[in-house]
Order: sequence, then structure tokens, then C-alpha cells
Amino acid sequence: MAPEKRFDRMEPYEEGKVQRMIIDLFQDNVCPWCRIGKAHLFRALAQYGGEPPEIRWRAFMLDPNVPKRGLPFMSTMTAKYGEQFSKEGMLGRVMEAGAATGLHFDFDKVEYMPNTRLSHRLIAIAPQEAKAGLVDALHRGYFEQGRNIGDPAVLLTIADECGLDGAELGRRLDKGEGESQIETDLAMARRAGISGVPFFIIGNKFALSGAQPPESFLKVFGRLAEQA
Repeated sequence: MAPEKRFDRMEPYEEGKVQRMIIDLFQDNVCPWCRIGKAHLFRALAQYGGEPPEIRWRAFMLDPNVPKRGLPFMSTMTAKYGEQFSKEGMLGRVMEAGAATGLHFDFDKVEYMPNTRLSHRLIAIAPQEAKAGLVDALHRGYFEQGRNIGDPAVLLTIADECGLDGAELGRRLDKGEGESQIETDLAMARRAGISGVPFFIIGNKFALSGAQPPESFLKVFGRLAEQA
């Protein structure tokens, strides 16, 4: 478990009301450890039981300078990380950790390193009850099927596959919807000193960084319950 970090309340509680647990989940849609960390969180929540928390999906961009057209995946990442970016190195560790959580990664199919801003905006404007499934679908589409989630047409097709109205969401994206939420999320990450993801702020008090195991989340849930 990462060293415990406390946060001042980022949003005020309403006095006199029992508050539902809030989890701010900062993630990027091309981050494999975000996919694994999210799976660990949901496994912990299933074990913990009780009222489901409110999960606020917060955008984080590992590389906001990626052009809208994207970059070639393997050559870009090899230039950044060197020979360790291989199935015998970094990719192998991801695939092993994913398999232990029941997640499949097929990096042979991943051709693009997309700019993720539009995919974050899509999550931002999706109905709250559909966000988790949409994030799952984006991760699955990118890491298992090699779909280019920087392509607007691909994003809207994935939305349709999730039972959403892709055409309507596309019209809203064309109007700029979701942009202010992304700026809010990125500014919040800067204020909190977040430099990597996944990053979880739980109950506006405690933070976990990285793809922590379910036990780490359960420990924090227990501490929040004690304080309540």
C-alpha cells in the first residue's frame, strides 16, 4: 500500500446528511495498470458490500501532446522506454498481472497510441449509470481488440455497443460538451500532485496510487467506516 495521503475535502459535504462514499478515480484509457487497478477496486467493493459508492471518473492524460491522429504504438513506446518495452519486460508484467485479475491484454493488436482527450470527453457526457461499462468497453476495445479509441467513429461505435445513442453523443461532442469537465479533472490532478495513474481518492480523505490489490482498498474502507 502506498504511503497514506490525506486530502482536504475537495467538495463540501452537505451538513446534517449521511454521505455516500465517494471515490474519485483518475485514469487514462490507454493505461493498462488503470484497467487492472479498476478491476481490483471493483473486486474490493464486491467483498466489502454495503451501499455502492459514487464513483467519479476523472480524466488524466499520460501524454497530452500526442497528436489527434495518434502515433504508432510500438515504435513510440520503445523510443520512450527502450528494450524493456517488450513481452519479456514491461508488457509481460502487464499481461501477467492482468491474467491474475481475469483480464486479457493482446498488445500484438495495438497499432496506435491515440490522444485520449476525446474518449475522456465521451465518458464525461455519458449517463452516470453507463460510465463504468463504457470505460470497460474502451479498455477492452483498445487492449484486446486493438481498436483506435482516438478515432471519433470508433468511439461512437463503442458507445452504440454499450447501448448508448452514439449519434446523439457525437452531436454533443461536436458542440464541445465534456471539455470543461476534462479541464476540471486535469486541474484537480495538478492541485493534488498526481503524476501517475491509476490514482484513487477515497471519501475525500485517503489516497491510493497504482494498481493496488483489493486488500489495500478494503483497509481504507474500514478506516472510513471507523471514522464515520
